[in-house]
Amino acid sequence: MELHALGASGLSVSRLGLGLAALGRPGYITLGRARDLGADRDPDAMYARAATVLDVARAAGIRYVDAARSYGQAEAFLARWLAEHGVEPHEMVVGSKWGYRYTAGWAVDAPVHEEKELSLDRFRLQLGESRVLLDDRLALYQIHSATLDSGVFRNDALMAALVDARRKGTVRALGFTLSGPESAAALEQALAVSVDGERVFDVVQATFNVLEPSLAASLAAAHDAGLGVMVKEVHANGRLTDSNDRPEDAGLLGELRRIGGSRPIDQLAVAFVLSHPFVDVVLSGAATPAQLTSHVAAVETPLDPATRNALGAVPEPPTTYWRIRGSLPWS
Repeated sequence: MELHALGASGLSVSRLGLGLAALGRPGYITLGRARDLGADRDPDAMYARAATVLDVARAAGIRYVDAARSYGQAEAFLARWLAEHGVEPHEMVVGSKWGYRYTAGWAVDAPVHEEKELSLDRFRLQLGESRVLLDDRLALYQIHSATLDSGVFRNDALMAALVDARRKGTVRALGFTLSGPESAAALEQALAVSVDGERVFDVVQATFNVLEPSLAASLAAAHDAGLGVMVKEVHANGRLTDSNDRPEDAGLLGELRRIGGSRPIDQLAVAFVLSHPFVDVVLSGAATPAQLTSHVAAVETPLDPATRNALGAVPEPPTTYWRIRGSLPWS
């Protein structure tokens, strides 16, 4: 898998990355998770699963892995795997996120799985925690879900602390992730933030998929401005896979199968996002080696223009997409 520059961040990454949201904790918002993981989800079993998927990622040429403080033990699992397998720093770019705290206590049915706070104190605390685990391997550090209502981009002291961490080399690049129907406005605000004339952010990570492509123009503009663009939730939390058993999506799945022909829906979803030139990295949320192998195949077989055009009739209104996203269960 060829490497290329992640915007002007100075980082070199593969087109496909691996996100650890589904591998670092027992519960997550993904359809079909019970079938993928089964009942054995203690930390040892989850680490073994994560290590196996990371092995497949490395062998396939994936060179970016994405974690977060709120992904249970994802950072610890990743640090352990890097050490046990002797992965050199140049072999894998590591990103993580701060802002959410994991609160589920390793329970799938916890009433609250994560608690959000985008404060200066939380940044300093979690940067220290991430560095304890990942040390100098932590290349990209991102604000987790930088929504407009959080006010995070207007926190001057926090923005200065972020830039200071980059200047000191504590992290090599700074980013933020977006979520919700107001993502375009949040991205516009983020692009305007600077500290002493220095742009704060190097990378944006956003939801962009067949069902919710409304950020296309905004992400293209961010890419043109020099930001690296990462895409998350390419499978819409399992809705764009054969694991989707929602009766309400039966028509959607039928249409995707008609458009894709013999191509599996999960590969169609990855190939659609990769067909946009402003996308630098598509994050696979694979929970199994077979899923990741399928996603790798999508990189190797680009989408033809006719199929991409046909997928243009599939999207939902953003408010509908995010309403459904908010109703999906942890499992």
